[in-house]
Parts: sequence; structure tokens; C-alpha cells
Amino acid sequence: MKAGEFRDMSLDQLDDQLIKLKKEQFNLRFQAASGQLENTARVREVRRDIARVMTIAQQKRAGAAKRA
Repeated sequence: MKAGEFRDMSLDQLDDQLIKLKKEQFNLRFQAASGQLENTARVREVRRDIARVMTIAQQKRAGAAKRA
């Protein structure tokens, strides 16, 4: 996903997306270990999406704290 798509999400949606991405990352690691992984580039994409979600969530939380 693009960062703009993540920025449009609420904090709850970002948290849900993070959980989903971490589950996918686990499954991809499991497939890689068992030799069943076909799309190796997906591991890198998921890792970067996790970083994007965490960064945007942190920025939103900092912005909300600054307003309060």
C-alpha cells in the first residue's frame, strides 16, 4: 500500500492493519522456512508496510497528544 492510503485511516484501522500485516509476515516466514514461498519480494513489501503503518500511527498519536 501507499503511505497516503495509510494516512487516510484512523488509529484503530491502523492498529488492525498492523496486526494483519504481522500475521502475514509470520506466514511468509513460515513458508520461507519450509521452502514453499514463491514470491520472495512480498517479504520485503510486508516489512516496509509494517514500518509505514507504525510510523504513521506514531505521527498521529503525537499530533493528537500535541492538540490535547
